Amino acid sequence: MADPKKKKKKPLDLNRRDMPKQPPEIRSHNFSEVALGYTAELAVAEANRCIQCPKPKCVDKCPVEINIPGFIKAIAERDFKLGIQILKDKNCLPAICGRVCPQEEQCEETCVLVKKGGQIAIGRLERFLADWEAAQGKLEMPRIAKKTGKKVAIVGGGPAGLTVAGDMIQFGHEVTIFEALHKMGGVLVYGIPEFRLPKAIVEREVEYLHKLGVEIVTDFVVGKTRTIDALLEEFDAIFVGSGAGLPWFMEIPGENLNGVYSANEYLTRLNLMKGFLFPEYHTPVKNHKRVAVVGGGNVAMDCARSALRLGADSRIIYRRSREELPARLEEIENAEEEGVIFDFLTLPLRYIGDENGWVKEMEIQRMELGEPDSSGRRRPVPIEGSEEIVPVDAVVCAIGNSPNPLIAQTTPGLVIGKKGNIEADEATGKTSRDKIWAGGDVVTGAATVILAMGAGRQAAKSIHEYLTSQ
Repeated sequence: MADPKKKKKKPLDLNRRDMPKQPPEIRSHNFSEVALGYTAELAVAEANRCIQCPKPKCVDKCPVEINIPGFIKAIAERDFKLGIQILKDKNCLPAICGRVCPQEEQCEETCVLVKKGGQIAIGRLERFLADWEAAQGKLEMPRIAKKTGKKVAIVGGGPAGLTVAGDMIQFGHEVTIFEALHKMGGVLVYGIPEFRLPKAIVEREVEYLHKLGVEIVTDFVVGKTRTIDALLEEFDAIFVGSGAGLPWFMEIPGENLNGVYSANEYLTRLNLMKGFLFPEYHTPVKNHKRVAVVGGGNVAMDCARSALRLGADSRIIYRRSREELPARLEEIENAEEEGVIFDFLTLPLRYIGDENGWVKEMEIQRMELGEPDSSGRRRPVPIEGSEEIVPVDAVVCAIGNSPNPLIAQTTPGLVIGKKGNIEADEATGKTSRDKIWAGGDVVTGAATVILAMGAGRQAAKSIHEYLTSQ
């Protein structure tokens, strides 16, 4: 006879709840956010699918160690206030991470339901809680430790710097962020388009830190306005999170033609300088008709989808096949739905200009895949005699970035890697110089928002240990 007191095991629900989106035929003509977010009912239904593992691997795979089962359980019980408290205990930027972080390669990848084909939509639930809190019109403020009298300077207002600032201010230290641009957010404001991350959300998260007591200084180029060593005369510790803003080019003929952009320039004009709203904002963007975006990562998708929204015939030029694309699957699918054309197994050889110095054509060569290279992906091999000329009136090069060399050049004794990155201890963020820590893209090269935040979290712990041991 069955024990009536024994709790009946609920059946597995493998039906992952889809998030509503703007239809492709509509969103391809506007810069409004594509994904519309979960309703409360959808969020609760999705949260109820979580089986609350006794040893959740999802937490281990989260770079900032969020109590994922905890906040999901709170959603399932409709205690959204508790859910956001659990979430923000580890993550000061949940509305951002819920939108742009590759959860499918991190926390969601280790969900035990993966084997059954129905992992939990952790990122969508994170976004739901952050948006729910914003809709209440009142932010819950965390407890701030007693003031220590120690001062910390943060170079760069991107994801790594914002994370360090949030942690350090809660530890009781005085915090000042020095940002080179006129707006805070780093890549969040200049690199990610409005349709993926509305800038009002970034401003809201930055304002939250400001309310906690973080001092924010913009239009301040460290290495030029003041050096790191000059800041050390005033501050007890410095965190460098200045990102990777130096674009790479292929170094092929014609890259100096008008109409050939780096992804940084193209996206900065549209995002930070609001070029997509011209003439409301005074940043003119040329009305291109045939735009080729070289690259296959998330940045390339952002460029191609932006060009499409500006009315261009927009295509991705990628030297491998679809299977090797490094971009998030969600972003690839969105681009395909909207009408971006993908030219796989294609390599640009040179750009050809007209009599006025504007790019008008591109010579390409078809490729085939050979043996795997050091990245584990099959190496693209040129097909002899496959060259051809195709018409373009703009090219955007989105093949990667390195850190700006300014800080490296103006900070004696700072050990710099071969690609211009600051060398820092992976576990602590400590650099070769006393009192200086670093993290995020300036250390790793261009990577994800959440990895930069994870590096910031590790550095903040190390800085706090240092300051409280003095």
